[in-house]
Amino acid sequence: MEQTLVIVKPDAVARGLIGEVIRRFEAEGLVVCGLRMVGLAQKEAEGFYQVHRHQPFFDSLTHFMTSGPCVAMVLEGEGAIRRVRTLMGATDPLKADEGTLRRSFAASIEKNVVHGSDSVESAALEIPYFFCRLGIFPVVGRGEIS
Repeated sequence: MEQTLVIVKPDAVARGLIGEVIRRFEAEGLVVCGLRMVGLAQKEAEGFYQVHRHQPFFDSLTHFMTSGPCVAMVLEGEGAIRRVRTLMGATDPLKADEGTLRRSFAASIEKNVVHGSDSVESAALEIPYFFCRLGIFPVVGRGEIS
């Protein structure tokens, strides 16, 4: 089973969308095997988004991600990364397909409700950023605690 990281961003948390985001992923057969609410400090947001450090939107993105609590979760399932990205929709909500999270709820490219790992390699870096480095580990396997 493949695992991926999803972050419910501050805009969605503030609007009470945590449950709806989780419901949509679970309705597609993805299993939540790690979940925690976090408030990112500026340095933590900068570290997580370091791949975008040289992009013009970096400062705005990291400021936004520290504007309120987020919910980080590990989802598991066959082809989880691809399936999550399909359910999220395009980064720009105006280009996202009907029925996707971003088309349904996003206010802008930045305030677009969710983040999801874009590859197996990204997931391998992102999951520990929110879980293992703090001594919190997601469940391994469908409902099996290791």
